[in-house]
Amino acid sequence: MFKIVIIDDEEGMRHFLKRLFELKGYRVYTFSKGNDGLNFILKNDIDAIILDIKLPDIDGGEILKKLISRNISIPIIMITAYADIDSAVEYIKIGAYDYVTKPFPKEKILEVVKNACEKHSLQKENLKLKSLINYNISPVDLIYKSKVMENIVSLAKNVAKTDSTVLIVGESGTGKELIARLIHENSNRKNNVFFPINCASITDSLFESQLFGFTKGSFTGAYSSNKGILKEIDKGTLFLDEIAEVPMNIQAKFLRLIEYKEFLPIGSNKIEKVDLRFIIATNKNLEEEVKKGNFREDLFYRINVVTINVPPLRERKEDIEPLIEFFIKKYSKKFNKNVKKVDPDALKLLKKYSFPGNVRELENIIERAIILTNNDSISTEVLPQELQFNESAKEELLSLEEVIKNYIKRIYFFTGKNKFKTAQILKISRKTLDRKLKELDV
Repeated sequence: MFKIVIIDDEEGMRHFLKRLFELKGYRVYTFSKGNDGLNFILKNDIDAIILDIKLPDIDGGEILKKLISRNISIPIIMITAYADIDSAVEYIKIGAYDYVTKPFPKEKILEVVKNACEKHSLQKENLKLKSLINYNISPVDLIYKSKVMENIVSLAKNVAKTDSTVLIVGESGTGKELIARLIHENSNRKNNVFFPINCASITDSLFESQLFGFTKGSFTGAYSSNKGILKEIDKGTLFLDEIAEVPMNIQAKFLRLIEYKEFLPIGSNKIEKVDLRFIIATNKNLEEEVKKGNFREDLFYRINVVTINVPPLRERKEDIEPLIEFFIKKYSKKFNKNVKKVDPDALKLLKKYSFPGNVRELENIIERAIILTNNDSISTEVLPQELQFNESAKEELLSLEEVIKNYIKRIYFFTGKNKFKTAQILKISRKTLDRKLKELDV
């Protein structure tokens, strides 16, 4: 949902524009005074501004200049009377996005604002993705004690020496990206970019344009050409996380990209080449996704060259204690605490817990515990409540459910399947009994 600000001292115009854009799904904020609108814009994330040139307290052009002086790139559409066109043209030169003259057809203002919002959205996404290219990569923190993780690290370091595509499979939070970074840092590309993309977090409309790039005028809002992320990270490593979330039309382009290391920018007829190493990750069973028709079979076989299966934390419990020690040091330093250890009872609970969120969940638990504790150790009191229900307790609860089910069946058959007598003995209603028997399939 795009958010726009309208600054106009005419009440009728504000009401007209507010209703017009709200009907199109915009979130609209209106102001009759320039300074009020300016203060709001400086404190909020806005996609476009409709600004009247003539205002009672401050000239619209002054608002434009103040925003530009602060390097605020929100597109500004100036509203002007016909007599003020010369001023509007000057504002365009200064940095306004466009202008419309009163009176204007609603289709005109809708089109201008829509294009402005789309352009601004594209710029923000571009900055967000490009900022990731230049970030500093800290050394890989792979903490483990288990034999299975030792074997995985050994495999990762061996495959790093080649340029083969690697598929890393594992539940969310198991550390798939850390394995990918380990491969990159042990490869001959280690001095180039490691660029991670979470395929599930980027919108379909922006995914292709930002990754493959586009030519000027290839779609609404493409006011200049963009060479795309692939060319920006040439010679590096591209890590595609959650590959199963990629739309089918993009999957076809990924197949070509991975197989031939070439792609076609949007709106271009010139094929671009890149030299990239591909590491793919998923928390889904891709073979099952292929059978369901959600994932291309040819792409699956192309990326399934070397597969690394990362087991969940519950299957490598030897790693829990060294991970706890690592996270205690990390967050004690971050929060300036003097936490050194975990109490024996708390450690026992942690070791018995199944960690459905894997290493990421363990890290969150320790971070929370360090924030809450005032001691030099983590006790059971600062652990989440769900940890109190350890595995053995779950088994007991499950057994109790089975006892109840068996008891109902025994009474039912003892009464010769007489529902009235069974309900009397169990002291439950006939309706409840019917539901229970239906669950038991008797």
